[in-house]
Parts: sequence; structure tokens; C-alpha cells
Amino acid sequence: MGGSLLARRSNLVKARAENNDAPPDVLVVEDESIDAEHLLATLRILFGYDHEIRWTLTLGDAVNRVIEKTPDIVFLDDALKPASDASQAMPVLRGADFSGPIIIIGGQMTHARRAHLLASGACDVIDKDDVDSVRVGEAMAQTLIQSVSGQSNV
Repeated sequence: MGGSLLARRSNLVKARAENNDAPPDVLVVEDESIDAEHLLATLRILFGYDHEIRWTLTLGDAVNRVIEKTPDIVFLDDALKPASDASQAMPVLRGADFSGPIIIIGGQMTHARRAHLLASGACDVIDKDDVDSVRVGEAMAQTLIQSVSGQSNV
């Protein structure tokens, strides 16, 4: 099992190496600091501690960050306070000219909710309980593969 996990985790490294890519510019939109810190730590495992990963608490700040400097990928909380969910937030980010992949991170993710978010344009959906370097690496590798092959949920 350990070899399988390592092989899956290395998919992101392989995808980046094939494209001669530097680590992507990542924007995390998460209003709960403990969840944000967990995701940021996971991303640092994947990309190293020298790599800057931007984090914002609100959708409004996320739009401003996208306008300032367009990220390569956005990790978006499914339930942003006060009353926004990812299916409402994705069009707002797209309206700010963000055309890259969006990966949704949510708690209590059901199959129906996951299907709805994917149909709404998310590239992947990860339950907060499943956030680790393997699962996040798989999601990012899949988005890199989709962007290289021209496939997208956007």
C-alpha cells in the first residue's frame, strides 16, 4: 500500500516535469484558519516551503487577488461566510477573468453535491477530511493533465 501511495503522489511531480513547469501560483480561498493552515501545509509538502502560496478569507479578497495577479490554480472552500457557496463563487471568479482550474474543498461532501460542483465548472472536489499530499497531488496532476490536453470543466 505504501508504494501505491508514493506512486500516486509522484503523479504531480511527473506531470510538472513533463511540462518543465515551476510550481504553480496557488490561491487558497478559505475562511476557516485551521482548514486553511492544513491545506497550506499540504501544499508546502508538495512544493516546498520556499514557494509562495497566497491565502485569502473572502470571495471579495479572492477577486482582488485574481485581478492583481492571476493564479494558475484556485482552491476554493465550498462554504464561504457569510452566505456563499462554491457554485455561486465560481462564476464570480470567472467574471474576474480567472480561467484556470478551480478545486473545491468542502466538508460533508455528498455524491450529489460533488456532481453538482463538477457540473458547475470545478476541476475536482475534495472533502476536507481527505486533504493530504496524495489527494491534493492527484487533483493537481489531473488539472495539469487536463490543461495540457485541452480538456476542462471550465
